[in-house]
Amino acid sequence: MRRLALIGNWKMYTTPSSARSLALGLVERLGSIKDADIVVSPPATSLAGVGEAIANTNIALCAQNAHWDDEGAYTGEISVKSLAELGCEYVIVGHSERRVIFKESDEMIGKRLVKVTASGLTGILCVGEKEEEREEGKTEEVLAKQMEIALSGVQKLSIIVAYEPVWAIGTGKRAEIKDIEASHRFIRKKILNRFGKDADNIRVIYGGSVKPENITELVSCEEVDGALIGGASLSIDSFTEIVTRAIERRIA
Repeated sequence: MRRLALIGNWKMYTTPSSARSLALGLVERLGSIKDADIVVSPPATSLAGVGEAIANTNIALCAQNAHWDDEGAYTGEISVKSLAELGCEYVIVGHSERRVIFKESDEMIGKRLVKVTASGLTGILCVGEKEEEREEGKTEEVLAKQMEIALSGVQKLSIIVAYEPVWAIGTGKRAEIKDIEASHRFIRKKILNRFGKDADNIRVIYGGSVKPENITELVSCEEVDGALIGGASLSIDSFTEIVTRAIERRIA
């Protein structure tokens, strides 16, 4: 069974001071847990402070995006080289909010992912369909296109794929378990087709209104290797409960 990955995406919530306080609280509750990969992804302005707060613990640091060049005239972008210097081990690539709000293309996301993985960091590739695409029966078509383009230039297998149906993010909605399992199986098939059996350990996690109330059911699925957690990761209590419930279910 693949190791659980539980990743908190703080998006553009928290300031540097509140992010540090949140991180310190999580260290107190989760910093010594070794039964899962626990990751936090604060805003870029808080990476340094959170990195200091979680240093020498079992909580890892993740950035929310990265550019494909080491440097250049790219106002507002951040290089992987800078992220690595700050202690980042993971980078989220292709989150639906980047795709939908900021119009990032599959090709752009692929360039980011290639750079992240080639630099020795783990890329968390987000894929998922919009509600209208789901209703039209195009989920697999959308996932196939997103993955084929994003993975086409990747050589290193330091990847986690996060299935996040766009319509379930921040809405309180969640896909049915059978649909989550079907999408995860399809994603794993595409991974194996692209990389072969060497990629069997690549984790596929779920994102979309993950809460303490549903994490046990989610990780009970053989195809679900963890979760990308949004709003619930902004509370020490709820994120701690998600992590502990997920681990308890896996080791039961």
